[in-house]
Amino acid sequence: MKIIAFVGLPLSGKSTAAEIAREMGIPVVVMGDVVREETKKRGLELTDENVGKVASELRKKEGMDAIAKRIIPKIRELGKNHGAVVVDGIRGIAEVERLKKEFGEDFILIAIECPLEIRFQRALKRKREDDVKTIEDLKKRDERELSWSMEEAIKIADFTIENTSTLEEFKEKVRTLLDRIIEKVEIEIETDIHPTEDPEKVVGAVKNIFPDAEIEIVNGKLKAKAKSLEKFRDLIRRQRILDTVRSEIIKNRRGREVTLLLNKQVATVSKISFTDYDATLSPIIVRIRLYRVDFEKFLNYVAPKTKAGKPVGEVESLWS
Repeated sequence: MKIIAFVGLPLSGKSTAAEIAREMGIPVVVMGDVVREETKKRGLELTDENVGKVASELRKKEGMDAIAKRIIPKIRELGKNHGAVVVDGIRGIAEVERLKKEFGEDFILIAIECPLEIRFQRALKRKREDDVKTIEDLKKRDERELSWSMEEAIKIADFTIENTSTLEEFKEKVRTLLDRIIEKVEIEIETDIHPTEDPEKVVGAVKNIFPDAEIEIVNGKLKAKAKSLEKFRDLIRRQRILDTVRSEIIKNRRGREVTLLLNKQVATVSKISFTDYDATLSPIIVRIRLYRVDFEKFLNYVAPKTKAGKPVGEVESLWS
């Protein structure tokens, strides 16, 4: 699961970027909603001054990462059924550090940059209840958020998007970047390494099928993650076993997850064969989770139907 957070000064385009993520089927957690909810609980009117005051009080009382800590349970809950969650509204380096500590390399920070004048014009058009009304108000809001070390967060962003052109151009930049970052499928691999087995050969067997697998071995168990199905897809075509693989995928589908049990010994010679959980040397268990791709499209990409030995209705790419 990828955690993708947007950071930027007020009205830079974070909410628009988050809306693009929603349109792409990615759930969004809005950090500002936490503050607005707290403001309402206190019986205060939703003005920029009140929301800012509550945000500052939360950070003073609970730490500069207070809001980040409050959204972590929600991120984890949403992440159970999705390959990614977007966080809208990082305000400072402490929040980045908290989320990095929680999610490690799966946390990705995107900075959105936009000049003051353009941002102010957007505030006038947006007319949100807690928006600024003058450019001086916006400067004060910038100063407040920069006091939370937002500038430090922006400087260490993994990616930066400039939002200085048209709305459509900005949306296209966001879509393109999110597509680059987020996998449509997630592949998890595991197998037991028995005392009689050579760990290097087991690693080789996995790599023969999934060359990009990132592997670790702990206490006699191999675990790995991969992103590409290309080699697997190529091997089943070479072996001319499309119908067999299609049947296995359909049989072993559970919702948006497919579990395949591959013969470890056969995999050492770069071939695909299916086995059972109680195989003598234990199977290579491959779990494929589908996030932003339809099951039928996935099925017709990996193992389409055949007619007279030739694929029918084959999908050439999951990304088109």
